[in-house]
Formats: sequence, C-alpha cells, structure tokens
Amino acid sequence: MKERALALAGLLQAADAVVELAGEGKGDPAALATAIDSIFRIDADSTEAVFGGPEQLRKGLSLLAAHAGGQPGSSATQGRIAFTVLQVERKLAGRRDLMQKIQDGILRLAPQHLREGPADPALLAELGELYARTISTLSPRVLVQGDPQQLSRNEVVMAIRALLLAAVRSAVLWRQLGGSYWDLFLRRGQIAQSAKRWLGTLP
Repeated sequence: MKERALALAGLLQAADAVVELAGEGKGDPAALATAIDSIFRIDADSTEAVFGGPEQLRKGLSLLAAHAGGQPGSSATQGRIAFTVLQVERKLAGRRDLMQKIQDGILRLAPQHLREGPADPALLAELGELYARTISTLSPRVLVQGDPQQLSRNEVVMAIRALLLAAVRSAVLWRQLGGSYWDLFLRRGQIAQSAKRWLGTLP
C-alpha cells in the first residue's frame, strides 16, 4: 500500500497541475517537471524513482491524505479527474495497439526530453498530440473545466493533455502495483495513513 500511495499521489498531483493550468494558464513548474519526467522513466528501478523521490510528490501526498481521509475540500475536482483517469486506464489496458503507439511515441520523444527538458513547449505539444491520438479516443473522456480564455490557448491545452498523459502513467503504475477499485472504496484509511507516513519522512 505504501508504494501504491505514491502512485496515487503522482496521479493526484498531475490532476492538480491540470486544474491550475485550466484555471490560471500556469502552474507549479516543479509539479510539471515531476509529471512529465515520470512519463519517460519507463524502466525505473522503483516507484520512488519514477517520480524522482517522494519529496517531489509533497503536494500530491497532501491531497491524497486529505482526500482518502474523507476531507477532500479543494481536492474534490482533482479527485474526480483522477478517478476518470483510472477508468480510462482500464480501457487503455485492453487496447494493445494504443499502448504500442504510446510507447513508440515516448521512445521517439525521449531524446528531445533529454535535450530540452520537461518544460519545453515543443515537447509538451508533441506529448499533447500523442495523448489526443491515443488516450483521448477512449471513453470516458477526461473533461477539464476552467477559464474559457485559458482553455482557448493552444499551448495550455497541449500542456494539459501532456499532464493527463502523465496522470495515466501514474494510473498504470497503480495497477502494476496491485491497486484496484476495491482499494479506493475499502482501504481509504490505509491509503490516507500511507500518504501521511510518506509526508512524515520528508524534510
């Protein structure tokens, strides 16, 4: 459960970055970097390595502790996005053709990510297009609400799609670690406690 909590924290933190972008047109650069970097860490040695360490998921762990602990508050929107992403991931798991397209796309973009970094607008646009061609064709679609003015900006839309791709990556990791819907409904207390334990280890 401790490792699963990290995967869920990564999912919630990516969802939170989506909400910020949709509402304000900008977000926390560190959260964006953590999310985008995780997409390219396909063969990471551990769950912690996927995200660059638990300290990179402080916001996500705080959201998870509150949400799983029955105090969603401002994390309700993030929680809805995260739950929809988990549903989409289940559909994606049954589409090996789309999984292959995503893997091929990530491998193709890996040199650009290494060269330009996770915040490169061109990279975010490419990742956004990859999301649109693959995951966005599945149902249910992840609906993002926000400021219409911000959502009319192509660079914002592409960054949001790139972050949703990262959210799906976290959802895949959650399933690989044995996570299931039953955990979300029957083990919420354990999830919240795991998130709090991670938070307690951070400086």
